[in-house]
Amino acid sequence: MDGGYRDLFVSAQDGLRVYARDYGPVVSSATPVVCLPGLARNSSDFHELALSLSQDATPRRVICVDYRGRGRSEWDQDWRNYDVRIEVNDILQILTVAGIENAVFVGTSRGGLIIMALGAVRPTLLRGAVLNDVGPVIEAKGLIRIRGYIGKLPKPRNFREAGQILKQMSDTQFPANTEEQWERLAKGTWQEKDGELVLSYDPALLRTLEALDLETPLPDLWPFFEGLKNIPVMVLRGANSDLLSATTLEEMQKRHPSLSAVTVPDQGHAPELEGALIETVGEFVRAAEQAVTSKA
Repeated sequence: MDGGYRDLFVSAQDGLRVYARDYGPVVSSATPVVCLPGLARNSSDFHELALSLSQDATPRRVICVDYRGRGRSEWDQDWRNYDVRIEVNDILQILTVAGIENAVFVGTSRGGLIIMALGAVRPTLLRGAVLNDVGPVIEAKGLIRIRGYIGKLPKPRNFREAGQILKQMSDTQFPANTEEQWERLAKGTWQEKDGELVLSYDPALLRTLEALDLETPLPDLWPFFEGLKNIPVMVLRGANSDLLSATTLEEMQKRHPSLSAVTVPDQGHAPELEGALIETVGEFVRAAEQAVTSKA
């Protein structure tokens, strides 16, 4: 396995080719983990976490998904298909091919919304959920900020310059980030192609955000969150987040009394899954696994 993972390519129901990184043993007694990235992010965001989880005391399988139009998945000719409902079906197809019947899910931003949707369409799939800076109420302020840069970033000459672009754009959200961290984030935003850096996602993703009317209330997602009440849930919130408010997190704790909440200092939307957070997530995964075992 080059880089610690295998390449997994799967044909979606409409024939589009989607990709996932497949870490760890294919067969293991440990509960697998499925990682779902943010709107314009991809599987590379979970590399360090996936390496750690796949090398647990009992090595476990970890699947990290690239949604259609992101990372190494094919771009869709119709931007309207960059839709959570279709992405849910793509993920179910990937898990079917991988032979995974249930797992602990880790979802950043859009990934958390997809977890809640999966809980509605196939509740037996979820053994536990980590929602990284996302909840049933999405703050319009955060969506407006994201809409301001998706598909509109200037073209950098190298990854160092790319990191500087991200720093200038998000320094107030991540004031403690090092140059190395910004550059690492940049490597999940751009990729090298034919000697130049190009975006690692289809710029047409912007159209999905342009279609939103942010002057009207966003859909009520509390019923979807309620669908997670029977499984262990952990929520990570960046202290500087403009997408998940502290008020929403408090309400989530009220509605799911056993919910574990972690506020990450000096981080915005969304906290990077690195350093101490890797062990925090690892402990949650192992606890969720024990909870299922004790019920059996």
